[in-house]
Amino acid sequence: MNSAPSRLPPATLAVLFAGVSAALHLGKLPPAVSALQASLGIGLVEAGFLLALVQVAGMTLGLLAGLAADAIGLRRSMLIGLAMLTVASVLGGGVGVAGWPGAGAVHALLGLRAIEGLGFLMVVMPAPALIRTTAPPGREKSALGWWGAYMPLGVAAALLVGPFLIGAAGWPAWWWAIAAVSAAAALCVALCVPGDDAHVPPSTAPRAASWSARSRSTLRSTGPWLVAAAFAVYSSQWIAVIGFLPAIYAEAGVPAKWSALLTALAAAMNIGGNVLGGRWLQRGVPAGRLLRWGYASMAVGAVAAFAQVGAGVDAVGLPPPLRYLAICGFSLAGGMVPATLFVLAVRVAPGASTVATTVGLMQQASAFGQFAAPPLVAWLAHRAGGWQWTWAVTAGCAAIGILLAGRLARRSAPAGVPA
Repeated sequence: MNSAPSRLPPATLAVLFAGVSAALHLGKLPPAVSALQASLGIGLVEAGFLLALVQVAGMTLGLLAGLAADAIGLRRSMLIGLAMLTVASVLGGGVGVAGWPGAGAVHALLGLRAIEGLGFLMVVMPAPALIRTTAPPGREKSALGWWGAYMPLGVAAALLVGPFLIGAAGWPAWWWAIAAVSAAAALCVALCVPGDDAHVPPSTAPRAASWSARSRSTLRSTGPWLVAAAFAVYSSQWIAVIGFLPAIYAEAGVPAKWSALLTALAAAMNIGGNVLGGRWLQRGVPAGRLLRWGYASMAVGAVAAFAQVGAGVDAVGLPPPLRYLAICGFSLAGGMVPATLFVLAVRVAPGASTVATTVGLMQQASAFGQFAAPPLVAWLAHRAGGWQWTWAVTAGCAAIGILLAGRLARRSAPAGVPA
């Protein structure tokens, strides 16, 4: 009996490295907001636009980027995206040393941030299909579990390293350091990942049905819509909780350095959930069961972290250390969801030539959830005078996710295999 190799090959590792390098560009801005305000006079509203532009790109261009990746080639798409990220980040750092007036610098950074948003999409859209074709036989599911961790790994690394590098060398050096990481990732992909012809099964060789045919095939299929909706209700609650942790800690009087460390640690817990989910999938645990576990655990963790009786000094809830452990559990268990959904995206795509398009639809739905949920949670906190009702939003998302998990499980499970 042949055993699966214990290590992933260089091609798969190069794809994973590319994803983490792309996620660094999403995570590089929060640690730099204060420095940007001090050096360029950027206001909070403008900083908010800089933060949101990547999600706007995902909301509007996710499906289009997936179509482009399927059309121009998976490896080629990833290399183009990494080049866009590298160049935009180099130019962004240049804005900081060019001595531009405040308005000109802001406009330049906004334009470059939009380019980074598109570059990010061009990197992440083809990744699941590339991992499926480069991972050793029998290791595809665990490799996709690692891929599901690319976002929390990149964001957590940025939150941990960014404040120290910005403090030591300034925010332009931070931009250039991340550009160097993306350039290194592009070199790894160019050297290690086979050419695009190697990723096209012989049976699909006219690669290409037209863009319109592939988009119609994807949009008319139920499976891609189900994984997209499931991804949206996951990402919306995760970003709503993790994204507001610094603000919650600031209100509680936690020092800024501890706040950054605690937030990064909570985000990094998601990595373990992704890896664990991939391994359990590899060992035959049904995808539907993992999704239900993940969503249910997120609901329980959010209730434990935020629910309380009463308000103000008379409020009764768990002690702060237990609340933080509940948030870590929320992030850890939630990691099983993206790991599973990336595996299901490969299964429910209408064909081999529409995997990236299906992932594009997922990314578009995820970006919408990440764009819409934080304002909703912030509005609820404002109305309630605190964060104690945050769990209501996350529990609602989790309930929808559990319902979607049941439909996905029945649709994707092979005959005779439990869902």
